[in-house]
Amino acid sequence: MKSVSPNIFVKDIKNTIEFYKQLGFSITATVPEEGDFVFVMMTCGEVIFMFQTFESLGDELPMVKRERGGSLLLYIQVNEIRKFYDKTKNNVKVIKELETTFYGATEFSIEDNNGYVLTFAEDE
Repeated sequence: MKSVSPNIFVKDIKNTIEFYKQLGFSITATVPEEGDFVFVMMTCGEVIFMFQTFESLGDELPMVKRERGGSLLLYIQVNEIRKFYDKTKNNVKVIKELETTFYGATEFSIEDNNGYVLTFAEDE
């Protein structure tokens, strides 16, 4: 195995794009190439997220729940976490403030615009 790139299902792809742009992500691919997107790939450094609308899923994969958020937490390692926290904390919903954990990582968690939890971490 070489990597994992989560495909995250969302209701509003335009708002999702704007939310992730403020975290430093940029668009690297879309479907369709122009117009109303049903799929977008966004990257920041080596992190790749794919976002796809629930509507585009149709009847495929019926086990994928068609609801906001999910029972998953995306754990993202970053450099200069304190600087990143200061840059983003006023623009997002912080659900766990910056802290050093019992296992030695400095972390904070946010909720994205779709109800998913993102935890940013650095081993300082």
